[in-house]
Formats: sequence, structure tokens, C-alpha cells
Amino acid sequence: MNEQVVVLQEKANIIRKHIIEMLHESASGHPGGSLSAADILAVLYFDEMKVDSNNPKWEDRDRFVLSKGHAAPVLYATLAEKGFFQKEELMRLRKIDSMLQGHPDMKGTPGVEMSTGSLGQGFSASIGMALSAKLDKKEFRVYTLLGDGELQEGIVWEAAMAAAHYKLDNLTAIVDYNQLQIDGFNKDIMGVDPVGDKFKAFGWNVIEVDGHSIEDLLNALKEAKKVLGMPTVLVAKTVKGKGVSFMENAVDWHGTAPTLEHKTKALIELGGE
Repeated sequence: MNEQVVVLQEKANIIRKHIIEMLHESASGHPGGSLSAADILAVLYFDEMKVDSNNPKWEDRDRFVLSKGHAAPVLYATLAEKGFFQKEELMRLRKIDSMLQGHPDMKGTPGVEMSTGSLGQGFSASIGMALSAKLDKKEFRVYTLLGDGELQEGIVWEAAMAAAHYKLDNLTAIVDYNQLQIDGFNKDIMGVDPVGDKFKAFGWNVIEVDGHSIEDLLNALKEAKKVLGMPTVLVAKTVKGKGVSFMENAVDWHGTAPTLEHKTKALIELGGE
């Protein structure tokens, strides 16, 4: 295993610890879908994307939109670890006058590119950003993360159609394909499969990856940048609650904060302090 992979795995683990600690402190939030996306955000922010935490509004920065906005803790943990704000702020999640609201707020939090929460709208906004880069002849790329349950929203497919129509090869979407949503398995609520074939039908380049394999994610993102004339989507197979045994594939942890006992047990599994 090369050094780059080890470093990114360590970053993902640190992000997971932040998620557990901040959700316990706030006594609310969404651990399952945050933990499943930790490896993806670690790769994006610590290898793939051009961003400057000292200059969050740098014009030529790459953009990231968390379309599944309820997973805000993974974004906040990543931004704090990257230096956009002090890590101590994480302990003020969802508190009165905190910059860290239950869903991302682009006006209140450095590094947040789009206020999201209504499923599908962040994806649409990311397409607008990618189109504006094309029109302005800018080189930055746009990345967006969707939940697989989010694919049940009709707005997602209208946006997917537009992205292909405008040949947005500067856009990479990533589907956090953990197969669970708040009420149970996707297949029992409203089936979304076959995800890859659906995006192909809408004119997208599709890459299927293990969303917890740093190597797979690095290679897929590199491949996406070589594709011209169409947007790319990574269908990233993940495990909801990844990294904490009692949260993995457990629907009850979609939106339940860990107690002190749960936090202690989770942090031990993640390697302690």
C-alpha cells in the first residue's frame, strides 16, 4: 500500500471520529450517511480538488456540492480538518448561533458552496456551476455527492438530462450507493436500480467503484477527467455507518445521535483519540 493511500485512509478515519464526537455533542444529526461518505470526501478534499482554505472564495477553485445535505457532518468534519475553520467549531453543531446548521449553509460556513437539504436541488445547482464554468471558459471542475435514496426525486433526472445535453465533462457526480434510506432499504421503499444503466441512458459516462477503496476512488476520479463531451458519475458502493460495527447497515442510525456509551464504543473501534 503506498503512502498516499495510507494518508487518505487516516484522514477518512479522523473525519469519522469528528462525526461521532460532534453528533454526540449536539444530540442530533445523521451518522449513517455521513460515515458512508467519509472516504469519498477524504479523497476529494485531500487529493483531488483544488481548494484554498485561506481563500475559500478563490475564483478558480474546484467546487463541491453536498446534494444529500442531511449528511452535513461529513462535510463539516472534512472542512475543519482541511483548515476552513477551527475544529472546536464542530462541537457547536446545530447549536443556536452556530455556523454549522443541520444542513449546509453557504452564507454561514466557509467552504460550503451551496445551501442544500431539499433532495435533488444540490445536484441541479452543481450542474449550473459546471455550465457557468463552460460559458466563462474557466478551468475549475465541479463535484457533487448524492445519496442513492435521493435518486427517487424526479428533479435528479431532469438535471441529469441537462448535464448531458450541455456536454458538461467538467462535472463529476458521485452516488453514495449504500442502499438504505430513512425508512428502510431503497428496494423496499422505491427501487432505484439499475443506477448505472439509468445514468448511461441519460448520456453519462458511468464508473462503478468501491466507495471505501481509496485506490478505486483515486483511479476513478483520474479517469473521469479524461472523458470529454459528457459528464461522469461514480456509482460508489458503500456501507451505511461504515467504520462503526453497530451502525453498519442499520437503518436506525440514519438519523440517531450516539449516546455517551455509543460514542465511547465507536471511538474505540475507530482507534481511540
